[in-house]
Amino acid sequence: MSESTPTPKPKPVPHPIPRPRPVAAAIAKPAQAIDEAAAARAAAWGRVDGEGNVWLRSDEGERVVGQYAAGGSEEDALSLYVRRFLDLQAQISLLESRVEGISPDEATASLSSIEAQLVEPAAVGDVESLRSRAAALKATISARAQVISAEREEARAAALAERTTLIERAEEIANTAPNKIHWRNSREELAQIFEQWKAAQRSGPRIDRTTEEALWQRYSKARSQFDKARRHHFGVLESERSEVMARKNALIERAEAMAESTEWGSTAAAYRALMDEWRQAGHAARKDDDKLWERFRGAQQRFFDARATHFAERDEEFSGNLAAKLELIKEAEAVLPVKDIEAARAALRDIEDKWDQIGMVPRADIGRTEGRLREIEEAVRDAEAEKWRRTDPAKQQRSSGMAEQLQQLISELDGQIEAAEAAGDQKALNELTSARQAREAWLAQVQKDL
Repeated sequence: MSESTPTPKPKPVPHPIPRPRPVAAAIAKPAQAIDEAAAARAAAWGRVDGEGNVWLRSDEGERVVGQYAAGGSEEDALSLYVRRFLDLQAQISLLESRVEGISPDEATASLSSIEAQLVEPAAVGDVESLRSRAAALKATISARAQVISAEREEARAAALAERTTLIERAEEIANTAPNKIHWRNSREELAQIFEQWKAAQRSGPRIDRTTEEALWQRYSKARSQFDKARRHHFGVLESERSEVMARKNALIERAEAMAESTEWGSTAAAYRALMDEWRQAGHAARKDDDKLWERFRGAQQRFFDARATHFAERDEEFSGNLAAKLELIKEAEAVLPVKDIEAARAALRDIEDKWDQIGMVPRADIGRTEGRLREIEEAVRDAEAEKWRRTDPAKQQRSSGMAEQLQQLISELDGQIEAAEAAGDQKALNELTSARQAREAWLAQVQKDL
């Protein structure tokens, strides 16, 4: 309803009402600054009669809203009730300005207080307009309450979905196969899920208690399942590691028992076999495994260091033999190419006697000494065999004799190969193996001629 000055209507006849006692000036509210224009518009809705009654005009007629104090002017009396109207109007204006920023419940409580005052207000002004504004506020509050309720419901649904996702992830972790799970990372993730759950409870939208408790029970069950599986896994792992440590300690005892051995070839082979067993023994905890390995390696190292020292000392002792044998090889090479077989054989017999008297050479030089002498000996035998082949009319007999010699030579090479293997001389082993293959091929040809 407009606050413009209303059109005057016929003056009604008031019903007699009991005259209240004069209002004491002492309880009147202190004067406050008011909007004079607004006060004037409000005052147009009221009047004061000769008996001191204050009337309020409305579309339905007039009604008495009060009386003014004895001794006061009509203007003062009307001003009191206008101020009451302006106070109600200010309350509605304030609520209208705050309605979007406060909760619907708070807005409803404030509006209810205003509506109670608007039932039969002791005030002068356009009361109907205030009632209309109050009704509009009520509709606004109701609509906003519906929007907020929908938003809250949506937020609760989102919160429920988020928390359900957390629980489902916890269950997924708990149901992961033990041989595929990363225990430390999974345990940390479950702890993070718990912290996210607590944060959602503290600051997130509320979900109904029944649903929340059901979800929590699912998380608690998943966590218990995970912890049980983890304890079982590490229990089994600890048992297996104890068995591994027992096996490795037994291997260490065997390794330490051989550490002082001087059976260089057989002991080295035994250590290689122990190493194979060590690799197959499994793994203990990293810290324990490192300590066990240091003990095992230390036992091996003592043996191999002693072996290296032994051969180094022997090689130093044999260095003089090397020079002597290299001189003999020069003498032996002088018989090549073989022209006089008997002279060559005689020279080689003399060289071989001296060779045996000299003794061993360093391992690294076995190939170029022993191997070279064997090559010269083979060349002389080859020349002799070729002579037999050319001059002996009994070819079958010669071939048979050559086959026997070749077989004997192969047998000698086998012995030399075995010695090279025991000494660990790979170079000599390669040369002797090559020589043996050549003799086998020759033997095959001789046997073919038989």
